[in-house]
Amino acid sequence: MSQVVVVGDDNFAQEVLQSSVPVLVDFWAPWCGPCRMVAPLLDELSSHYEGRLKIVKCDVDEFEPLSLQYGVQKIPNLMFFKDGEPVAQVVGFTSRRQLREVADEVLS
Repeated sequence: MSQVVVVGDDNFAQEVLQSSVPVLVDFWAPWCGPCRMVAPLLDELSSHYEGRLKIVKCDVDEFEPLSLQYGVQKIPNLMFFKDGEPVAQVVGFTSRRQLREVADEVLS
């Protein structure tokens, strides 16, 4: 079961910047094919890393100022935050293996 949370202007700080665990933010858009392809991988990761890594989604069209603030120019843009700061990033569609490698590195 997916644990992915939707974030925007009203809850980004609480869910991402103030999180006690690292956070993967999926900057995406509903019209983006590769974004839709990565969604099942994120659902899977949310279960695999439950309690150790929070996964959230931020619609770049709906919350454009947030995406601009973090320099998002291409989507999907998967940005890992730790202690309120971006620490790793994967841009474009990626494999399950690569996502796990980056997540494991962030969590180590």
